[in-house]
Amino acid sequence: MPSPFPGMDPYLEQFWRDIHARCVIYAADQLQAHLPADLRARVEERVFVEPAVGAPRSVYPDVRVVERGHGRTPPITGAPGTAVAEPLVIIVPDEPVTERYIDIIDVGSGRRVVTVIELLSLSNKIPGEGQELYRRKQREGRDGHVNLVEIDLLRAGDRVLSVGASRIPASHRTPYQVCVYRAAAALPCYEIYRVPLQERLPVICIPLRPTDEDIPLDLQALIEQCYRNGGYDGDIDYGVEPDPPLASEDAGWADALLRQAGRRS
Repeated sequence: MPSPFPGMDPYLEQFWRDIHARCVIYAADQLQAHLPADLRARVEERVFVEPAVGAPRSVYPDVRVVERGHGRTPPITGAPGTAVAEPLVIIVPDEPVTERYIDIIDVGSGRRVVTVIELLSLSNKIPGEGQELYRRKQREGRDGHVNLVEIDLLRAGDRVLSVGASRIPASHRTPYQVCVYRAAAALPCYEIYRVPLQERLPVICIPLRPTDEDIPLDLQALIEQCYRNGGYDGDIDYGVEPDPPLASEDAGWADALLRQAGRRS
């Protein structure tokens, strides 16, 4: 069965690593079918270290143990009559994270990057190395006159789109958002797509070179393909609230929708 939601299914957000990986591949395939003959949609990746959930990376230690000289370390002893406790040692290494994105390159001009398409992850939206790398990429893209398409289908975390949230009118501050930066515009130009929960995901326009027509990217088709190929119909419990919870207005609407579809009693 397809997802009961007409647009983005908020229950897919808890499976975002799988959804993200699938979406990037499916989007590259969808775009390639519409690109001019000398452009290619390539899947690229960046790798960084992400600490355990909720634990910031340590930079400065609270206590240092410094070796002085090269003598043998004497055995540890407590006060007379006391035993030294034996600790349980748990090693939790930082977790390397691979994030994929799409570069549209011009093979006829030395493989110059024309457009970058980013499907945001939570690591982009919370403080840390992932967000720092993402902000740097935004700046480098603008400085290099590269189009940037940012697709945010996650409600958690902070908005990190190229245009600040204060510049976006209330009518377009939807749970999900898309921002398109056009490098060829005379002045900095950002296009914001409304992506409310209760509507179909939009078909967005992907800018290429100034001499090319835009090409379409159907976001709804991508999410439906992820849902279908990932077998999420049999893996999601619609009887519980999604994580993170929906805003009150959307929660009431979703409850009625799921009951009507027979997914919640």
